[in-house]
Amino acid sequence: MSEPSDLTLKIYRAESYAGLQEFKAAIEDLNAVLFQLPNWPEVYFRKGKVLQDAGFLGDALQLFLQCLALDEDFAPAKLQVEKILCDLLSPENLKEGLKESSWSSLPCIKNKSFGCPSVVEEPHSPGELMRKQPQERPEDDPEPVKGSLNRAQSAQAINAAVAVPAKEDGLKRVSSEPLLSAQGKGVLLKRKLSLLEQDTIINEDGRNKLKKHGESPNEDCVFSLAYGDIPEELIDVSDFECSLCMRLFFEPVTTPCGHSFCKNCLERCLDHTPYCPLCKESLKEYLADRRYCVTQLLEELIVKYLPDELSERKKIYDEETAELSHLTKNVPIFVCTMAYPTVPCPLHVFEPRYRLMIRRSIQTGTKQFGMCVSDTQNSFADYGCMLQIRNVHFLPDGRSVVDTVGGKRFRVLKRGMKDGYCTADIEYLEDVKIENGDEIQSLRELHDLVYSQACSWFQNLRDRFRSQILQHFGSMPEREENLQATPNGPAWCWWLLAVLPVDPRYQLSVLSMKSLEERLTKIQHILTYFSRDQSK
Repeated sequence: MSEPSDLTLKIYRAESYAGLQEFKAAIEDLNAVLFQLPNWPEVYFRKGKVLQDAGFLGDALQLFLQCLALDEDFAPAKLQVEKILCDLLSPENLKEGLKESSWSSLPCIKNKSFGCPSVVEEPHSPGELMRKQPQERPEDDPEPVKGSLNRAQSAQAINAAVAVPAKEDGLKRVSSEPLLSAQGKGVLLKRKLSLLEQDTIINEDGRNKLKKHGESPNEDCVFSLAYGDIPEELIDVSDFECSLCMRLFFEPVTTPCGHSFCKNCLERCLDHTPYCPLCKESLKEYLADRRYCVTQLLEELIVKYLPDELSERKKIYDEETAELSHLTKNVPIFVCTMAYPTVPCPLHVFEPRYRLMIRRSIQTGTKQFGMCVSDTQNSFADYGCMLQIRNVHFLPDGRSVVDTVGGKRFRVLKRGMKDGYCTADIEYLEDVKIENGDEIQSLRELHDLVYSQACSWFQNLRDRFRSQILQHFGSMPEREENLQATPNGPAWCWWLLAVLPVDPRYQLSVLSMKSLEERLTKIQHILTYFSRDQSK
């Protein structure tokens, strides 16, 4: 047959060879195409299909992955990779792999299998490459169990196999050591039940069962991996413990480097440094995405095999969450600046302790925390204001810009500390209401006078200052008809107190007042002082 010059024809001819099970000729044609066009994804896919049909799944999988490396949207290659992995990791194949691993660990077999790594086997039919399941053998049979081809030897195996003419009795294949019994790589069983430390029994139905030294075989211990179950005696709760909190995984997440942690534990670590707590691999991109997706497999295994431990873990988590949800006891305190009721207070959060505090406030559902100014004697002031979180914008490096607005005023009763940030037991402050009609009228007159004085002061500010205030705090709230409608009094008083350039200690004294009349009088004194400066 003459050689076609068109590469497409070579591909079609290779496909025809594969259909006739002439795998060597098919591979030669595809190799010739790849020699001229080494970056053609479809050729890698077709070559992988040929090797897959020939039974060499390791090389086929590698070629499918090469195809996807060149074209990540090549759907047929994705489908074949998924199919191969599902077949290799299915319970049926794991069961057979365990059987092979058991035989290779026996002394009488282990020595001979290393001395004879390859075995030539006759096929079932001429001209066909196929994989045969490992044969069951009694314990005293010294012949090693045949297994699947590993990737390191499959390339040599296909050349040896396809080199035999099709007219002979049949193509022969080379079998290597079992896929799941490679020495030094461990076995599928858990660490405490290593096959090297156990007796292995092969039942007549081909199933494995293990028993520890000194114990009699138990029928309940028969592996049921083929049926999707794992024996309870193989489950150890320590295998499902977070390496950070040393407790059962709760909302487990897995990093790109393959390590699993509780979601909250990992977030706390990333507050300090963007690296994996175990292997120190960079997690900067993972942190920037902030997609802490729960690892479904781990969660399902825990739900299925450790329901009691999970119930206890949830109970502890709920208790901790309830403790963090109190709005009068152990309230988190952000020690930074003055905050006032109804006044916006944007925050740039970068310290790890405050990252944790903000996250907890959101997770518990309260979305509130206290704001106090610092104090040299007591770490923070005796009075403060609650802040309500309206929005959080996370930056790629873990910092955040938090949009908050002032809520209730409070007085500190008791100070504390939790995980690096301050806490406090507090009581909320409310203005004392006036019931006497004459006093209400007098309060109204004082209110209107101070409001007019405040508007005049603000309008006389330089344009630059006025625009900065409007940009940061917004416009001045309107005059209110009912002066005692809210526990904190008119909103414009707090807006004005926030923009006035006065000492924080003076502002703090006004914040602590429970009398609206006294507060208006204080503000009037401040406005009178600044109005004199404006007139100069």
